[in-house]
Amino acid sequence: MTSTTIGWEFYRSFLGVLTEGSLSGAARTLGITQPTVGRHIAALEKALGVVLFTRSQAGLLPTETATSLRGHAQAMESTAAALERAAGSQGGDGVAIKGIVRVSCSDVVGVEVLPAVLARLRESHPDLKIELVLTDRVQDLLLREADIAVRMAAPRQEQLVARRIGRIELGLHARRDYLDRHGTPRNVGQLHGHSSIGYDQMTGYLRQAEKSLKGLRRDQFSLRSDSNLAQLALIRAGAGIGMCQVPLAKRDPALVRVMPKVFSLPLETWVTMHEDLRGSPRCRVTFDALVEGMAAYANV
Repeated sequence: MTSTTIGWEFYRSFLGVLTEGSLSGAARTLGITQPTVGRHIAALEKALGVVLFTRSQAGLLPTETATSLRGHAQAMESTAAALERAAGSQGGDGVAIKGIVRVSCSDVVGVEVLPAVLARLRESHPDLKIELVLTDRVQDLLLREADIAVRMAAPRQEQLVARRIGRIELGLHARRDYLDRHGTPRNVGQLHGHSSIGYDQMTGYLRQAEKSLKGLRRDQFSLRSDSNLAQLALIRAGAGIGMCQVPLAKRDPALVRVMPKVFSLPLETWVTMHEDLRGSPRCRVTFDALVEGMAAYANV
């Protein structure tokens, strides 16, 4: 490997090709020309002394070396984005509520709960910009993949500022007219005769929650999806009985909770951010708004 300083733009193009599978695709995504992307990849390979991609009919295939470098390049990308967000928040007297805050949360919370919270926040602070990332993956706040996260699990890193919201309960629900047509199950045995809505792929959380599921397993679900939003849409459409956040179901008079004493899964809910952002006006005001909004939702 040479001692040549490697510019961030080379890694940016590297990630673009990894994601898009071609020089042209990376160029479109990055807003630069295809020859520029090609020069970046060639320069990066020369500087590192390795081959990163091989050509095939399907496009550019990453080598084992390229795959091993992906995580490091993504960490650089997250850091660069965090730097841009921090720089963009400065100006005027240095304490104005302005700039970008990147918020990570689950799809259901991001679609059903936070829009109203963020709308009020933006009314109060119109120069504030929010990037809302919907994912069930726990984004790493230490690597600045997000500034603030709403998590359904207690944070483990000591460098995080965390506020516990409380427990948001999951329960079985169905639309009222579905139960009128098919009857309301009173026990697990009766539930197995219904159209049930549930997950497709097992996750770590589901493995931990198996005892609370009281014997309800993947092969018993009539409708399966790993998208919580899709499961919610199916429940709302009257397709069957499925798991839904209790505060969310209380907002819809058409939804009825089924067997509340049998099925209950508590979700420990937290709002977290990196301790280094404690002094950031844009992050502090967003953090406080999320805490207030999530607490109001959890206590419905």
